[in-house]
Amino acid sequence: MEDGTIKMPSSSLLYVRMKRLLWFGLAMLLTFSLRAQYDVAFSNYWALQGYYNPASSGLDGMLNVQGAYSMQLMGFEHAPATMYVGADLPVFFIGPRHGVGVGFMNDKEGLFSNKKFHLQYAYHQPVGKGRLSLGVRAAMLSETFDGSGVDVEDSGDPAFASGQVDGTGFDLDAGVRYTYKKKWYVGLSAMHCLSPTVKLGDDKMHQISIDPLFYATGGYTFKFRKPEYALYTSAILRTDMVAWRGDITARLAYNGEKIKMYGGVGYSPTISCSVLLGTVFHGISIGYSYEIYTGGIGALHGSHEIVLGYQTDLNLFKKGKNKHQSVRFL
Repeated sequence: MEDGTIKMPSSSLLYVRMKRLLWFGLAMLLTFSLRAQYDVAFSNYWALQGYYNPASSGLDGMLNVQGAYSMQLMGFEHAPATMYVGADLPVFFIGPRHGVGVGFMNDKEGLFSNKKFHLQYAYHQPVGKGRLSLGVRAAMLSETFDGSGVDVEDSGDPAFASGQVDGTGFDLDAGVRYTYKKKWYVGLSAMHCLSPTVKLGDDKMHQISIDPLFYATGGYTFKFRKPEYALYTSAILRTDMVAWRGDITARLAYNGEKIKMYGGVGYSPTISCSVLLGTVFHGISIGYSYEIYTGGIGALHGSHEIVLGYQTDLNLFKKGKNKHQSVRFL
């Protein structure tokens, strides 16, 4: 820290270096030990596939708009809160299908505020009975650190900014995915491929270094004799090669002609359990989850998360075009 560098290869390391922030102590330590990496871990990751893997852009031939808001560690002062909004759609050229997308994330964690704006592109090619997708995403990062909230013994310590400092940086993400009809899928993606370093303030004395983060995702749909019922299972593994987090989720859905709804549970080993509920009507999806941490901080200090989405067919002349069903939320 003597050179003013704020290194973020993993959250736990950042918390050790920031342990002198006395007023933020417990909440900050809990946040980084639970989240484990630089990027937010949404409980509804299965509904935000375009965020975790750019290869998902335009995959289902629909216009998809998604949004999520997560409030973590309720009851702790300066607890993290994250907002994400994204959209993707197919673009038809001669031959294979292409997809494009756009997104914005605003993530605030105590003294840190992280913003990300991205544009992404995907190429889809039929392979066997499924479809292989490749995606790339260009992102602009904006990082802010509010040094006015730092309470340290030595106010002249150059390792900590005395006021608000900010900076921007460029980044790239990439991903690959294979989808077999609507039955199962697997995907691999990497965020922060450029390992960007964002310099803060006019004097550029402070900086934030972001290490690459890797994701493995997958899902399988179980059908029942009654076609209106289905069990959707999914999993995600996140790692920066230092810390890791895994999640598995199961959702039982009822897809009636007038009513579509689901209920489910999620589990992240050594970290948390989640309860999920949601519904779909006229192409609009609404979902809610509550994440209960298993580390002994109490059920009342969990995390609330809301996901919203809209999906519609871009083929205005297709028969039955008004019969919407959001595959991302069911």
